[in-house]
Amino acid sequence: MFVGKHTTISNLASILSSPVEYLKGVGPQKGEMLRKELEIATFEDLLHHYPYRYFDRSKLDKVASINQNTEYVQLVGTLINIYEEGTGRKHRLTATLYDDTGKIELIWFQGAQWMKKSLRDHERYIVFGKVSFFNGVPNIAHPEIELLSSETAVAQMQPVYPTTEKLKAKGISNRSFAKITQSLFEKVRPGDIPEILPVDILSHYRLCSRYQAIRWIHFPDSEEHMQAARYRLKWEELFASQLQIAQLRLQHTIQPGYKFEKVGDHFNGFYKEHLPFQLTGAQKRVLKEIRHDTATGKQMNRLVQGDVGSGKTIVAVMSMLLAMDNGFQACLMAPTEILAQQHYQGVKGLLENMGVPVAILTGTVKGKDRKDILKGLADGSIPIVIGTHALIEESVQFANLGLAVIDEQHRFGVGQRARLWKKNERAPHVLVMTATPIPRTLAMTLYGDLDVSVIDELPPGRQEIKTVHRNEMRRAFVMDFIRTEINKDRQAYIVYPLIEESEKVDYESLLAGYEQVKVFFPEDKYKISMVHGKQEAALRQRNMERFVSGDARILVATTVIEVGVNVPNATVMLIESAERFGLSQLHQLRGRVGRGGEQSYCILLTGNKVSNESAQRMKIMTSTSNGFVIAEEDLAMRGPGDLYGTRQSGTLKFKLADIVQDSAILEQTRQAAQFVVSEDPTLTSPKYAAIRNILLQQAQQSHWSKIS
Repeated sequence: MFVGKHTTISNLASILSSPVEYLKGVGPQKGEMLRKELEIATFEDLLHHYPYRYFDRSKLDKVASINQNTEYVQLVGTLINIYEEGTGRKHRLTATLYDDTGKIELIWFQGAQWMKKSLRDHERYIVFGKVSFFNGVPNIAHPEIELLSSETAVAQMQPVYPTTEKLKAKGISNRSFAKITQSLFEKVRPGDIPEILPVDILSHYRLCSRYQAIRWIHFPDSEEHMQAARYRLKWEELFASQLQIAQLRLQHTIQPGYKFEKVGDHFNGFYKEHLPFQLTGAQKRVLKEIRHDTATGKQMNRLVQGDVGSGKTIVAVMSMLLAMDNGFQACLMAPTEILAQQHYQGVKGLLENMGVPVAILTGTVKGKDRKDILKGLADGSIPIVIGTHALIEESVQFANLGLAVIDEQHRFGVGQRARLWKKNERAPHVLVMTATPIPRTLAMTLYGDLDVSVIDELPPGRQEIKTVHRNEMRRAFVMDFIRTEINKDRQAYIVYPLIEESEKVDYESLLAGYEQVKVFFPEDKYKISMVHGKQEAALRQRNMERFVSGDARILVATTVIEVGVNVPNATVMLIESAERFGLSQLHQLRGRVGRGGEQSYCILLTGNKVSNESAQRMKIMTSTSNGFVIAEEDLAMRGPGDLYGTRQSGTLKFKLADIVQDSAILEQTRQAAQFVVSEDPTLTSPKYAAIRNILLQQAQQSHWSKIS
């Protein structure tokens, strides 16, 4: 939504900035609860607290019609047997509602005493709520309940608002939310909610007015009006984000950058004498795009997408050598210590015969080593450094940083990345690499200001990974297969899930799994290494290195190995409890194998019974290895919420819009935003003044302008 929490447009009538407790039916106590629970502090905040669904309240149900498929009911009946029972946590209030066809129990677990004072025995009530069953008998917990009288009005489409249990316990239910909002609209006039979109946009895209949209989304008098309101407000949300992106893109195209004018000895020498294999056509195309970008005198902002194992690292290394040829330093920032180490070993190995100094800077580099690296970066004697977020610390100063490569960008917060750009007088060129294929709709929203390159070919000699789904009953067969591969002098990963909510249980499962693996693979014959996040960094590193060096044949791990670990001799990836992983994560894990010339396998091991959704994920994984297809499916199944950690960037916090379901609106708003910015880049004409005010307020609340 254009107007965020606690923001007001300067020309808005002051009524919308009134505290919410001034509304009829709220008062100080409920006002404080609304602030705490839902961040609703003002009339304006309440206006933008939208319903997420509607119930047809024009029809009444009968108790006898309730069955196991019934979700919500609206009943009219007489209330009897109002009594409290239980103590402490088991304390509750129950009452019985009966009509001419039967009776149903109503239950309140919270706010029982308050409810008891307000209910009257043997009076007729209208009751609305969600039906649940206990021992086959229906009941309604925390129903909306209102004394039936000649004035009781039943709305045809009653809005259902996001709320919390604490608010319900204080009597702020859907019905009272609707009443509070109704009393707000008695005070608010059309002029209090001014239009912010120009007339030509409204007519071209057939959008209703802003006042109508906000009124209709709360109280639609028809399905048509409700849809018109949602369409207009979604359009507005997506247009705001696309305007920001269009302005950023324009800013990047005019932002001065360092000019990499020549392709010199470092780049050419590596290409002619030290390349470990022929570049693919896709790699050559991307390098050409990078060379063009860095030669223009404008700052490069390029995203390189490539499926796991497509050879992004070589592209990054050659881009760094290009920076060196032009007298600049380069850094590569990775999200984890393990991935930084992996990159360091890889880059150092590629460049050691050329005598190019490469350093690593992470949180574990201390003392004299750290001092020497900081000195080398400051005086320019270290041209290439690989590191974690340690690179953005104040103490790290560069002589002349010209290129920043960021691997797995979505793992970094916006503020963290922004601090890298301040490491030189001008912002360095930016090359973002991701092995997470990003669906087009998400890329338009997240990375619309970046130029996108795709490495869509695998290096020669790579074979497609065979993926199979097996259940717990086949465990012995699976272990026999792994043994066969290890006896061919290969290696295997066995990965266990680690979900924050059940971390303790998951660690116990991992340790139990480790013991089980040792039963199948006795330690006197097979060497097994274990890696997880709770180990000290040095031990984790040591255990990982045992596997990388080939000393350990099996690596039992949590998803710390999801990104970047490169062991060409590993040919089997066994994913335990695969039903607990998302599609993109499964695809990332699968990409740890298949890095050598041998046929590799990914085994998805699940419980004997899995949900329909999990079964669908297993089906997708076994039917395709195309990361972009998988990413689209994942986005469709899970929604954009936390996919790729986008919550931290603030770019997907839409109230109504959904970039999967609303991709058609997204496309419209992108075109409209590009047109507006090309016509008026700074939005200074009176026509766009209202939009400009909103974007300025949003910019103050976030680091949006520094995302890339």
